[in-house]
Amino acid sequence: MKILLGVGGGIAAFKAAALASLLVQRGHELRVAMSRDAEAFVGRKTFEGLTGRVAIVSATQIDPDGTAPHITATRWAEVYVIAPATADLCARLAHGVADDAVSLAAVAFRGRRVLCPAMNDAMWNDAFVQRNVATLRAAGFLVLGPVEGRLAEGYAAIGRMVEPETIADCITGAR
Repeated sequence: MKILLGVGGGIAAFKAAALASLLVQRGHELRVAMSRDAEAFVGRKTFEGLTGRVAIVSATQIDPDGTAPHITATRWAEVYVIAPATADLCARLAHGVADDAVSLAAVAFRGRRVLCPAMNDAMWNDAFVQRNVATLRAAGFLVLGPVEGRLAEGYAAIGRMVEPETIADCITGAR
């Protein structure tokens, strides 16, 4: 399967690296798009090493063949998974803001889109976030999670991104 992975700028980005590794180990082809803030958590070289492909990090990026990767990757991929999807990223997607590689790919992609929210429980429970996620569901996004578990703040609550194995199984039909 050909998978486009959009990585948002949250602490759960380390799980996106684990997801990329798992998908490649299972024999899938993968290309990664990163939001502006994602690289503060996991560097592009990590994803490039895992996938063997240059990460998409900019709306103005051009691949060596002269094409815009945020467009060609959306035509190539069978599924687009965004993990982690922060509160900010969910808001931008829900309102059609397409100002980075992840959001540009989301509005250009015409296949199955999967969103994996990850944020603090207070953010997740906020009315604005809930409205934005409802808008994304109505637009056809499959929303996986979040789940209850230990958060970056050191306590257990809703907001933890689903585990990479769960995401991989869901998008590839495994198990």
